[in-house]
Amino acid sequence: MYDAIVVGARCAGSPTAMLLARKGYRVLLLDKAAFPSDTLSTHYIHQPGVASLHRWGLLNKVVASGCPPIERQIFDVGPFALNGSPPPSDGITAGYAPRRLILDKILLDAAVDAGCNVREHFSVEELVTDGERVTGIRGRSQGGNLVREEARIVVGADGLRSVIARMVGAPAYNEQAASSCAYYTYWSDVSIQTAELYPRPERMLIAAPTNDGLTLTIVYWPEAAFHEVRSDIEGHFMHALDMVPGLADRVRAGSRAEKFRGSAGLRGFFRRPYGPGWALVGDASYHKSPITAEGITDAFRDSELLAEAIDETFAGRLSADEAFGAYEHRRNEAAMPLYQMTCDLAKLEPPPPEMQRLFAALRNNEEQSGRFIGTIAGTVPIPEFFSPENMQRVMGAMES
Repeated sequence: MYDAIVVGARCAGSPTAMLLARKGYRVLLLDKAAFPSDTLSTHYIHQPGVASLHRWGLLNKVVASGCPPIERQIFDVGPFALNGSPPPSDGITAGYAPRRLILDKILLDAAVDAGCNVREHFSVEELVTDGERVTGIRGRSQGGNLVREEARIVVGADGLRSVIARMVGAPAYNEQAASSCAYYTYWSDVSIQTAELYPRPERMLIAAPTNDGLTLTIVYWPEAAFHEVRSDIEGHFMHALDMVPGLADRVRAGSRAEKFRGSAGLRGFFRRPYGPGWALVGDASYHKSPITAEGITDAFRDSELLAEAIDETFAGRLSADEAFGAYEHRRNEAAMPLYQMTCDLAKLEPPPPEMQRLFAALRNNEEQSGRFIGTIAGTVPIPEFFSPENMQRVMGAMES
């Protein structure tokens, strides 16, 4: 019998399993994929997520992979661009956008090094229960027989369309319909050293450097356009790039290195992340549009919160309701402000007049531009930046 079975071994599951194993617990980590393998992703890890990697002793492995640090971001609103560096998080000044082929293997290897038992190519088919309590799983490896494993807790870290969340009937709340879809690919020989964001009418374009000298380029369209875009992905992608001539020229000077990848149906929700014998983490626990590229950073944060809650329960310091209730509260408290901002950005609508005035005030204010970018990076609390006192400082600086 295990202390914990973690289903899903990517950016939420592997860290959760690793942290529990480092505390001395016996952990089984399962995934339907084999590693290294790719998955749909915006790639970006904001400074708080990088700080998690540093705490775990894994940042050096990401750096050694050749993924370049990203110290600055450009938020180009059309007539002008805001250019700044988000304030640091625990001394970390750079973000990174590693390929998931590389990042996920680093995380999985760390879980193995911590003592986790890992099974790849494993599909969970049903939960084992005792009354209302989940006590384990039944599943099989590729081509294998059905096996049963038991644990004190089963953690669903299996993504947006979580099988575990569906099996336990985890209720959702604060739901938001999908409002944008996206495709991305990689280009070689493109001159980009920073993260660049270009909101445009009914579009969002993002570019950032990643591993192997490649540049990740993402385009978002309204959700309703997905089937049309899918009928000619390259044509629609390049047409969108032409909305930003400076970016289009740099991309066309390079070469597309891989196929296009994309998705629709990227809805937003919070799920109740715990119940008798089970818990959820990562996109299985809550999800929002990837347009602000927060998924990996959020998964790292919540894996730490969940591992702490499980440890508090197993060690008898708190009851399950106390520990997991605190986990849900802390998750929501950290996530909700940026969830609302992300949902607004994902609508791909022109900024309202008050935001246009704010952007104009930030135009020549690098410090406050960096702090605005920090609201997306998660290093500046959104209520703090948009407080009346700070808005007065920003607007006053423009008028002086």
